[in-house]
Amino acid sequence: MSKDKQQPTPPSSRLLILGSSSRYRKELLSRLQIPFETATPDVDETPHSNEPPKDLALRLALAKARAIALKNPEAVVIGSDQVADLEGTPLGKPGNHANATLQLQRMRGKTVIFQTALSVVCLASGYERTDVASVKVKFRDFSDDEIESYLRAEEPYDCAGSAKSEGLGIALLDSIDNDDPTALIGLPLIRTCQMLREAGVKLL
Repeated sequence: MSKDKQQPTPPSSRLLILGSSSRYRKELLSRLQIPFETATPDVDETPHSNEPPKDLALRLALAKARAIALKNPEAVVIGSDQVADLEGTPLGKPGNHANATLQLQRMRGKTVIFQTALSVVCLASGYERTDVASVKVKFRDFSDDEIESYLRAEEPYDCAGSAKSEGLGIALLDSIDNDDPTALIGLPLIRTCQMLREAGVKLL
């Protein structure tokens, strides 16, 4: 008796994995009210020599998605990365108070482009797409005292650019210009929905 061939997993039944340890991205993806798991990709995030911030974000988002997809070939995997672009110089997560102070001092009175890259990969179906949501943020010409007060209040040391626009950090800004409202927080949900639908994930 011949064994039945294993049927491929229907796209709508595939496991969805967020390849990120970011609590912000996890909260954002939860808004879609679909089940998913999280996994932390093992990716070297060191910028290449003279690598533009946008290219860095795109490269890392795809690398993160591919790293998780290799271990979960039947799953649909989301990878994302955000790099703050200050006049061509990439700014990452400050990590501590001193670095955050320096970042905000450099950014005050200037426009910073937050490059939030997104990649969705499914090895089993051959789906792979990467895109970037660019958000232009104009910072006020705030004082050192305001920087200190803000950092003590919110401690945004795990945020690229050292400010949370969804929190008190909004008081540091003059304007935000983008086409995907959640991109600045860490995951562009409009683009995410588009890619997930293309990958066969049922959202509604």
